[in-house]
Amino acid sequence: MRISLLKLGSLAILLASVLAAQQPEKQPAEALRSTYVLGVDDQVAIRASDVEEMSGAPFRIGASGYINLPLVGRVQAAGLTVEQFESELVSRLKTYIQEPQVSLNIVEFRSQPVSVIGEVNTPGIHQLQGRRTLIEMLAMAGGIRADAGNSINITRRLEWGRIPLPRATDDPSGQFSVAQVNLKAVLDATNPEQNILIRPYDVITIPRAEMVYVIGDVSRSGGFVLNERESVTVLQALSLAGGLNRTAAPKNSKVLRATNGAATRTEIPIDLKAIFAGKAADTPLRPDDILFIPSSARKSAAFRTLEVALGMGANIGTGVAIYRR
Repeated sequence: MRISLLKLGSLAILLASVLAAQQPEKQPAEALRSTYVLGVDDQVAIRASDVEEMSGAPFRIGASGYINLPLVGRVQAAGLTVEQFESELVSRLKTYIQEPQVSLNIVEFRSQPVSVIGEVNTPGIHQLQGRRTLIEMLAMAGGIRADAGNSINITRRLEWGRIPLPRATDDPSGQFSVAQVNLKAVLDATNPEQNILIRPYDVITIPRAEMVYVIGDVSRSGGFVLNERESVTVLQALSLAGGLNRTAAPKNSKVLRATNGAATRTEIPIDLKAIFAGKAADTPLRPDDILFIPSSARKSAAFRTLEVALGMGANIGTGVAIYRR
């Protein structure tokens, strides 16, 4: 069934809340130091005063949860926050150095979940290993479906900082940063700054596109993705479908329109001959409308096509070709 943009946004916030409740997480600045718990496979860079061997070289936390470090030897890191691990190193270095100073940066986080939902080929929770951009996460989710909309919605826990985009805002709960990215700009690399780094527990939502469908005796039956805030008329939709076939019966065309709460669509008679002749107005279509063009030569087949369309209820996205412009 079709999921509205509003419902997808609500689902993104709800999913982010559930993920947030599972494990207290991190943020990029000072609060990260006291909230993020180091774990196996995390990679850290350590700088210690008067210890050249710790000059910022990365060290990975082993499967046992320990790191082997110059001078101080084997130190447990897993299960400690950044601040706690720094304090432990300071304590150990005091044996060799007077008033040691230690700073630690996380170079690479262990695998963390990122949710990619909506119009991708493999929606679900995907593991984030290291630094991954928005495009890389979409690729991990199998890529964008043909019926994807024109935007990508991103929800991020504020512990990770606000999403680094000009129009990012905080949600009403004050727990999440939310932003919208133009899908075409990201895919075409015309706006590279929108290809942001993804953080653990981000929720990436790709809404379904608004479309109109043209089926029946036309050159190219299928669904046609509408651009943002775009509307089309019957004749414009017919043009997208390559026009009528010779065997079409344009006088008996119909628009099949979904009605809220109704299991079947409303039929709106359309006389294309009258529209062509300027004797009738060109009817505007709504998103999800189906323009049906019957065939004069194969009426039974045309009616079967109509029955299939009606049988699909409010949506016909399954089993039809989708065209983007």
